[in-house]
Amino acid sequence: MIKTEEYERKVFIYSTIIPIIFVVLMWSVKLVEVAGNIQFAHFGIYPRSLKGLWGILFSPFIHADFSHLISNTFPLLILGTGLFYLYRQVAAKVLLLIFLCTNISVWFIGRYSYHIGASGVIYGLAAFMFVSGIISKNRALWAISLLVVFLYGGMVWGILPANTHVSYEGHFSGFLWGFVFAFLFQPKIVENEQNDESEPAETSITDFGSISCTDTDLKATYTIVKEYDTEINHE
Repeated sequence: MIKTEEYERKVFIYSTIIPIIFVVLMWSVKLVEVAGNIQFAHFGIYPRSLKGLWGILFSPFIHADFSHLISNTFPLLILGTGLFYLYRQVAAKVLLLIFLCTNISVWFIGRYSYHIGASGVIYGLAAFMFVSGIISKNRALWAISLLVVFLYGGMVWGILPANTHVSYEGHFSGFLWGFVFAFLFQPKIVENEQNDESEPAETSITDFGSISCTDTDLKATYTIVKEYDTEINHE
């Protein structure tokens, strides 16, 4: 018989797996760049061009420098784990849709420069969790919404064209899609209000095929790739 505390601990551990994998890939790309003295910015999103289509899949894993990378690492871990833990039934679907829709939108509306970084995804996840918490009647999600505002409320300025070296198009697209999916996917929240004598439902590892997990440090130092004539916009 699984104790409730043990069950929740295992759920939490499973909830960290995808965010950690995402972050490991981000750091691996940067370390390969440093070790090989190369840059992968040309695999970012270059709007309305065939060469820029690769960026729809690769751009969230590419960062200009370590400041940019670190500023995206912790929000992904925090929001990703929270989303997996609270929205485990729809998390994978939400993350995949935010990932693809945000990057496709940047390809359509972005400026002619390379757009890289994971903050578009981060903005989408933050918006999803905030809006979903507001429209939900679940007290735990209300608390999470307030926490998101407290931790990442300043992110709202990132959707404005205040810094030409920041991909505000990616921030805006992520925020917009997170808002939309919060209404389209109102998941059945896993309740933790079980009686101590009750037994939690049996759950296998495959039940946690959900993910979810937007930069936030707009003051980070951004590197311009010298091999290209256009600037690189960081998400």
